[in-house]
Amino acid sequence: MNIIRVHGGHALEGAVEVSGAKNSALKLMAATLLAPGATTLTNVPNISDVHVMGKVLKGLGVRIDVLDEHTLRIDTSTADSWEAPYELVAKMRASTAVMGPLLGRFGRAKIAMPGGCNLGARKIDMHILGLEALGVNFDTDHGYIHAAAPDGLTGSMVSLEFASVGATENLIMAAVRARGTTIIDNAAREPEIVDLANMLNEMGAKITGAGTPVVTIEGVEELHPVEHRVIGDRIEAGTFVVAAALAAGDAGVEVLGFSPVHLGMVFKKLELMGLRYERLESGVRAWRIDRPAPTDIQTLPFPGFPTDMQAQVMALAALADGVSVITENIFENRFMFASELVRMGANIRIESHHAIVHGVERLSGAEVVSPDLRGGAALVLAGLVADGFTDVSATHHIRRGYERFVDKLTGLGAKVESLSLPDPEDD
Repeated sequence: MNIIRVHGGHALEGAVEVSGAKNSALKLMAATLLAPGATTLTNVPNISDVHVMGKVLKGLGVRIDVLDEHTLRIDTSTADSWEAPYELVAKMRASTAVMGPLLGRFGRAKIAMPGGCNLGARKIDMHILGLEALGVNFDTDHGYIHAAAPDGLTGSMVSLEFASVGATENLIMAAVRARGTTIIDNAAREPEIVDLANMLNEMGAKITGAGTPVVTIEGVEELHPVEHRVIGDRIEAGTFVVAAALAAGDAGVEVLGFSPVHLGMVFKKLELMGLRYERLESGVRAWRIDRPAPTDIQTLPFPGFPTDMQAQVMALAALADGVSVITENIFENRFMFASELVRMGANIRIESHHAIVHGVERLSGAEVVSPDLRGGAALVLAGLVADGFTDVSATHHIRRGYERFVDKLTGLGAKVESLSLPDPEDD
């Protein structure tokens, strides 16, 4: 059984460099299918989700060369399949991002229903409805989605019911090879979508409006390979900023390699809680909050407060001098983390999609289970300031999205280690 053991009470200081954005790198890897030839991606995070996406692409006939720890050369000229392997896609929902590129490249796709963290239903209805507007026919059976555009893709007006990141990305990637012009209304505005559009435009696509609610894509005949650098991971950066708020020493902690603009609402809420920080050329320096002030948070699509930062800020709110209310509007199962934090002494009550967090003066180390990617990271953060030892198990969730998480915390002065212990169920 792999665990992360955290010995609380050690101040953090120094600098940490965040990796490339997980949620950008995965979609950029999928997008390489649209440009036959060798595209090079730099600043790619070395995490398990990237490894899974690499295997998905290899299953489609793509060749991937690892030039260094963070650089991939992806040669899609050999791609000869439009069926994404079930055993891989079922592990990670982001692998549905190959649907749009496969439709753009081959006019058809066969994709397993998505997996990933158990955060709720996360239906892909909007992907399907949007692609149907471009001329795609769908059939589902035995856990697979069969998609085909027998008459080719045709540009259209698509209005999304909700600003879905995945649906926006799939539609953009399909529409770049469609005949005519596609307009996506109520498009998601996340920085990772802007990164995707930037790379596609470098490849020869004609996309305008990325990062706004209306994205226009003028279809082109072909795309060509490029070299592109993945943007810094704003969620990893936010995680380390919360770590600084919890445990930084007098000199603060520098979090580098990302754009603070991508975390505007997070910084706004953290400032209300008492965070002091200063902008640097490529990040921020943040200081510890002596006793956080309570605040209310609602998760919303960008530029609102990101659902991927909800658990980390709940760990901070658990120590606040007052009551915070956190409302989760994106994923219905995202409060599983709260029950584990309660094991550490937090006072949290869940009412539907609201978490009422009564701040306590201190947390105690305990044995806890990582319920998902961000919840697992948040439990490690809580352990930094808890009395005694905190053992976080199910660490595979954390490895899905954080590169060298333990090493980076150790480099800041935390006393954290990865251990392999005998599984109690084997006794």
